[in-house]
Amino acid sequence: MTDTSTIQDTPPTVEVVEQSDGQSCVKLTGSWNLRSLVTATELNRKISSYAANKNLQWDLGSIEVLDSASSLILWKAWGKKLPVALQLRPEHQRLFELWQAQKIPASEPVSSNSSLIIKYGYQQLANFWGQLLQLVTLLGQLFLDIGYLLLHPGDIPWSEISITIYESGVRALGITALVGFLIGIVLSYLSALQLKIFGAEIYIIDILGLSVIRELGPLLAAILVAGRSGSAMTAQIGIMRVTEELDALSAMGISHSLRLILPKVMALTIVLPLIGVWTSALALIGGMVSAQNTLDISYQQFFLKLPDAVPLLNVFIGLLKSAVFGLMIALIACHFGFRIKPNTESLGNETTNSVVAAITVVIMVDAVFAILFMNVGMP
Repeated sequence: MTDTSTIQDTPPTVEVVEQSDGQSCVKLTGSWNLRSLVTATELNRKISSYAANKNLQWDLGSIEVLDSASSLILWKAWGKKLPVALQLRPEHQRLFELWQAQKIPASEPVSSNSSLIIKYGYQQLANFWGQLLQLVTLLGQLFLDIGYLLLHPGDIPWSEISITIYESGVRALGITALVGFLIGIVLSYLSALQLKIFGAEIYIIDILGLSVIRELGPLLAAILVAGRSGSAMTAQIGIMRVTEELDALSAMGISHSLRLILPKVMALTIVLPLIGVWTSALALIGGMVSAQNTLDISYQQFFLKLPDAVPLLNVFIGLLKSAVFGLMIALIACHFGFRIKPNTESLGNETTNSVVAAITVVIMVDAVFAILFMNVGMP
């Protein structure tokens, strides 16, 4: 309990006076509250220096106002115990009894920057390892569901799969076509500027064919689907968590993995190779249009030279990569969807994490494919 301060506070003072018996006494006067102590910065240092002398007496009877903050300063300066010779008012006695009855927690030592960095790195590593184990568990449950559906074909969720194919595939044709066409134009234009220098304009077909069919087409389609459909899948599961639909499914005995995860994984694994082919085709068309305008290479010449410049095996490599991309995007989207807590802040954070993780994994898988198939399908 704190004393009420007056409207006009008297400045707090502390001084050592000599008593009639020859003893030194520390006398405190004025208003000892938090507002007054802010302006009197030297008082804390004086109190500490006087408290070091155990032979001094203390006189707090002339204090007009004493609050809990000031009493705590005096209590800590006295070594958390009252001096032997102490004079104070009865109403002020309650403040010191309050601190005497409590245990003041010790302040934790300030950690150094290096320890904070190590602790942060350890937390991030533990978080990554935990999420990796959850993702592997999700993949294992997916294989168990596939085995169950092979024995019970009637339980295959055809409607959920077809809806996901439509939402993630058919409705993504427009944006993938636009991006693929523009990327083809840009790649063809930049390549033409360099090929003109060496008089090797015809090799623009080889550059466009290999880079688009083998790399850019599947990669662009995967990144667009990860940002568009992956985030939608994560948000959908998150909304089901917020509205307690997941709890309702569990109460009815409906498997989350069989009705939510499996349809999304199967749909993206099927539809992403098709979107990859679609994106590659539009990118080649854009490159062909740009090549005809900048290098005067006709459309017929482009079509006739393309099969010789790009072996058919590159098409199958692109399809295989797209299928793996679709599998990983759907798994990551579902993984972060089930991590969402029933609040809107978690919904936004995990949806963002899902998109970032999916795009990062897509690029990492593409790098692995590039290393594994380095000498495969090259002309």
